[in-house]
Amino acid sequence: MKKPVDLYDSHYGQAEADVYKAVRVEAFGEDLGQTSWITAAECDEFCRWLELKPGKRVLEVACGSGGVALRMAEHFGVSAIGVDFNESAVRAAANRAEGDAAQDRVVFQVADANEKLPFPDESFDMLFCNDAINHLRDRGRVLADWRRLLRPGGRFLYTDPIVVTGCLSSAEIEARSSIGFFLFTPKGINEELIGAAGFGLARVEDVTSGVSRTSQRWHEARSKRRKELCALEGEEKFEKLQQFLATVHTLASEGRLSRFAFMGEKKQG
Repeated sequence: MKKPVDLYDSHYGQAEADVYKAVRVEAFGEDLGQTSWITAAECDEFCRWLELKPGKRVLEVACGSGGVALRMAEHFGVSAIGVDFNESAVRAAANRAEGDAAQDRVVFQVADANEKLPFPDESFDMLFCNDAINHLRDRGRVLADWRRLLRPGGRFLYTDPIVVTGCLSSAEIEARSSIGFFLFTPKGINEELIGAAGFGLARVEDVTSGVSRTSQRWHEARSKRRKELCALEGEEKFEKLQQFLATVHTLASEGRLSRFAFMGEKKQG
């Protein structure tokens, strides 16, 4: 098995480097410290789906460098806890929160979402997980733990960016999953697992178009800064990440690998 391409550890350690900030602004329009596909506008739309408002308590699973959790607190008045398995990500998130207007309402901590999360039952009103559930090995067990954590009537929203909606070659699968463990799921499996975990399915939406646009912009923004990025990453890593982004764009634009957003609700009683 080939060694995964490091998209996360080294990035979080250098997330505030000017070249990475410039790439993110060009790729996403607004810098949330992303290593996923979410834009600030999409984040706000998902928050409206969840009906976030002041006084609500939100858990973000796989929070990365913390930009989404902070935006939820700043723009929607919630209190948020962000967890991530990657210690470098949690450090980057804590640094990002320093001096932020919502700093007192956001906490970041290390936790492995493959395991039972370290919070009491019914601790949260909402749960959000962006472009990360595909890295978790047992989706049914994960969803069951989310149900434990949510209060009656609570909602979760997650995106799955690798729903299989067409034919994929072995080379494409290898390139698309080159940054770590991936769980590829056929269309319809998420809905089945959500129901089996005891949730009501409130909304499903195909959000693949954003992946197609963003992956292309990300690739182009990096290409223009090749020299600076190679100095930070090395030429081999630079080329592998460019191949990853090019593969993402091809599969998304051709509709063979799709990204869907799923929102579920814990039934009352």
